[in-house]
Amino acid sequence: MKKEQTIGSRVPQDMIRDLETIEEAEQTDRSTTIRKLLYRAIEDWKLSHYASHYGDGRTTLARAAEDAGVSVWEMLDYLRHSKVSAQYDLEDLEHDLEVLKVVGP
Repeated sequence: MKKEQTIGSRVPQDMIRDLETIEEAEQTDRSTTIRKLLYRAIEDWKLSHYASHYGDGRTTLARAAEDAGVSVWEMLDYLRHSKVSAQYDLEDLEHDLEVLKVVGP
């Protein structure tokens, strides 16, 4: 697989104006600007997508964080800000308490 590929897309004129504003503000060329915005959009999508999987109980917190490419702490922060409910019930708490008893202080 190639390291990089060229992609093309038709975009509305108002989006072109927004790109030009960003390019001017950040002193970058079109390719760099689009690559940066696309990278950020993909990161946001992955966080949202895998947080949804976690919220639906389809995956664990650790797996959601790994698949999204972030740390567990970053995923927890995202979940908190997104108001996604934690998938942690009484049975999980009891299990964790038993583990702590075995490990001890």
